[in-house]
Amino acid sequence: MNLRDLVYGLYARRVEGRLDHAQVPKHIGVILDGNRRWAKASGGTAEQGHKAGASKIQELLGWCAETDVEVVTLWLLSTDNLDRPEKELVPLLGIIENAVRDLAADGRWRVHHVGTLDLLPARTQSVLKEAEQATDGIDGILVNVAVGYGGRQEIADAVRSLLLEHADKGTSFEELAEIVDVEHISEHLYTRGQPDPDLVIRTSGEQRLSGFMLWQSAHSEYYFCEVFWPAFRKVDFLRALRDYAARHRRYGN
Repeated sequence: MNLRDLVYGLYARRVEGRLDHAQVPKHIGVILDGNRRWAKASGGTAEQGHKAGASKIQELLGWCAETDVEVVTLWLLSTDNLDRPEKELVPLLGIIENAVRDLAADGRWRVHHVGTLDLLPARTQSVLKEAEQATDGIDGILVNVAVGYGGRQEIADAVRSLLLEHADKGTSFEELAEIVDVEHISEHLYTRGQPDPDLVIRTSGEQRLSGFMLWQSAHSEYYFCEVFWPAFRKVDFLRALRDYAARHRRYGN
């Protein structure tokens, strides 16, 4: 361990020691950004960057478990990412599949897929379904893996699901127009039944949501971290929690 690592370790323990667990967010959303730029800066390939990013996931969840976070949503692949060149997309999907298998095999996390399954290759669909089934009874952190996810697509899917449900019931459009409200749509989101994210973290220095949890993040706090995702450290995570705890959430009031 070099001097820099020692100093960061001491600082992380200091921040953690002052953290009030009563003020820790219960649901954290994470936009895992910067794998390719990290790899480029390190002289590596995009695939190496994605592998390094995938290996960081278990570390993050361990930190979340230590600080009593209950739900974590990880944005691993957007609907826009599906348009990447095949030579990058195929290895990336394989890395994501392995990461999801590792989450399921760990035994501490309950895995739930959020996104549009139909947009994904059959093998990826199978891995996600199997992970959900294998971890269904686990009483641990609920880990939403957002694969093939887009915020606008989620809202469109929710509205479509709502319409189909009422079509099956024979509800007329006039009746539906009278009763539909925010709660009705929320009941058809990918994350239905879950608390909305209290805190959204984005790595790599980008300061935008890019469509992440558009509906659910209406009252979320945001924390933008300069480091690329593979270089994200425990001290960065703790800083995000400290920053969150120092804010006064207004919920639009």
